[in-house]
Amino acid sequence: MNKDQAKDRAKELSGVINDYRYRYHVLADPSVTDEVYQSLTRELAKIEAAYPDLITPDSPTQRVGGKASAKFKSIPHQRPMLSLNDVFDIAELEAWEQRVHKLTQKTKLEYYIELKMDGLAMALQYEKGLFVRAITRGDGKIGEDVTHTVKTIQTVPLKLRQSDKVSAEVYDFFEIRGEVIIPKKDFDNINLQRAKDGLPLFANPRNAGAGTVRQLDPAVAASRNLKFVAYAVEMDLPGLTSHADEHNMARELGFMVEPNDQVVSSVAEIRAYITKWSGERQKLPYQTDGLVITINNNAEFESLGVAGKAPRGAVAYKYPAETATTILEDIRVSIGRTGAVTPYAVLTPVNVAGSTVRRATLHNEDEVARKDLRIGDTVIIQKAGDIIPEVIEPITKLRTGNEKIWKMPTSIDGVAVVRPAGEAVARLADLQTGEIRWQQLIHFVSKSAFDIDGLGEKILAQLMEEGLVASAVDIFKLTKDDLLGLERFAETSAQNLIDSIDEHSKVGLGRFIYALGIRHVGSKTANDIAQHYHSLAKFLVAQPDDLASIDGVGGVVSDSLIGWLGESHNIRMVEQLLAHGVVVATAKPKAKGELTSTTWVFTGTLSSLSREEASAKVRARGGQVTNSVSSQTSYVVYGADPGSKYDKAKSLGVTTLDERGFIKKLAL
Repeated sequence: MNKDQAKDRAKELSGVINDYRYRYHVLADPSVTDEVYQSLTRELAKIEAAYPDLITPDSPTQRVGGKASAKFKSIPHQRPMLSLNDVFDIAELEAWEQRVHKLTQKTKLEYYIELKMDGLAMALQYEKGLFVRAITRGDGKIGEDVTHTVKTIQTVPLKLRQSDKVSAEVYDFFEIRGEVIIPKKDFDNINLQRAKDGLPLFANPRNAGAGTVRQLDPAVAASRNLKFVAYAVEMDLPGLTSHADEHNMARELGFMVEPNDQVVSSVAEIRAYITKWSGERQKLPYQTDGLVITINNNAEFESLGVAGKAPRGAVAYKYPAETATTILEDIRVSIGRTGAVTPYAVLTPVNVAGSTVRRATLHNEDEVARKDLRIGDTVIIQKAGDIIPEVIEPITKLRTGNEKIWKMPTSIDGVAVVRPAGEAVARLADLQTGEIRWQQLIHFVSKSAFDIDGLGEKILAQLMEEGLVASAVDIFKLTKDDLLGLERFAETSAQNLIDSIDEHSKVGLGRFIYALGIRHVGSKTANDIAQHYHSLAKFLVAQPDDLASIDGVGGVVSDSLIGWLGESHNIRMVEQLLAHGVVVATAKPKAKGELTSTTWVFTGTLSSLSREEASAKVRARGGQVTNSVSSQTSYVVYGADPGSKYDKAKSLGVTTLDERGFIKKLAL
């Protein structure tokens, strides 16, 4: 964007961010998640970095926290409560490490790593060894006196423990800083009670903690099992030469400290810590969104000073957020193998859940209208793990009036777009169009179907354009001579593709049924059907009553199958495939073993085997693998970045296994 556009956008963002900040910090009634707020703030910071003269004194980037509420006494901090700069990947972390090495002129540095509690920052003060004051961060310089509620927290010692390992002057005056948090289990119980009472639910434990300490009635705070977790001693004291010393002193004086802290000396060790906790943090009883890396030596830390509102000697590494904000640049449609016309969002690229997102699903025409999504909107998007990115909602406060309402096209390349009565999905009226045939071929050779190496989307498009392939049958008619001379094909590559087609011409019945692309028949349903009929011959004469007896095959699927089998051209295609070398293996009866009658769900990234391999091992032992978690699920196996399935399993009391536990369970 040019400078005028940047100026307008910065002004709009500042207004919306300040409104969100006011609702969170002053009213204790947030209207968006922290991730959405942070995403908008990062966008504003990028604009100001590109055009520094657009930075205004009241810009949200120029302050640390919200102003103190009028309900509470304002107290100035003895030392500013600074925020930390965030880094979101290893490259940014390495850049920070290089800067601190250069500034300190040290070739070796020690780093202190600790998991970052996602709570409310708090300063506690003690006089003559007794707790006297609790102050929120506020704007970093002035906070709110919330002693009356923080005093109810059981992990806040009302009197410092005596220890001969700390200096005597600690007991004259002492200040320690940390986070007030609510454990996940207690947060769930609070929301359950609020739901029963007809009250709005807290968005997350952090918001619940913020709302609790700002209660005028300390009895409310006492009932919610808040925890104070110390992270820094804010004093110049003898014996405190490192950040590790501060944590040790906190423990000596009776404070709870995050137990997974570690001293390291390289980014490689920090990376290992990040990797370790990317999945394991989900098992912690409290919420954490990353880790804090601090120069361990206090003298070196202090020598680096402060840049803007953050110390140079520490950063917060944030695990990939599952929600973010970006611009909805356009709405386009994709054509599926069954003729479905599905809208999707074209987005300004944004990093979500560890990957750059440029496209997101919009499901159907009604969903676009229901969410009131318009081209040009600033939107909230969500992506959890390997789940397809989805547009959640627009931020209507950021609309300029130039946004455009989208309508489903009435035709595509001269083919009418129709929407059958009672259906949410629009479709092309003619299923023989080139786009649909191309999608059908992509499906036919996909990993869960014939799995033919070398026949990707571009090669299939090329073969269709050359007139060599018009249907699945034509794939098995190809010869090396057909391919020689085409772009991308020399002697070796042509022979490799022909060999791959021959090698994959024999498939199991389940894969074959799935490859046919019958509407409503997914990979699992195809396998269930195959295990019921065992042979292709029996499947081809399937009857409605018999199909209805198969678990998971309802009326919609049965009608679709009977309709497909009733079309003579479909049966003719199957016969032609067999005539040109395709062999369909008889399906083996469903395995019975030690996992019979158990249902499994996999989520996250496994390190020692793929999900397909893990699923195959479960099925080989008689177990069933599904994609969704319910109260009937027996086990949920999780790897790195497990996402919402893990959380749902926990909430339902379903047994969860990490990868090591899964391998041990199956004695692999």
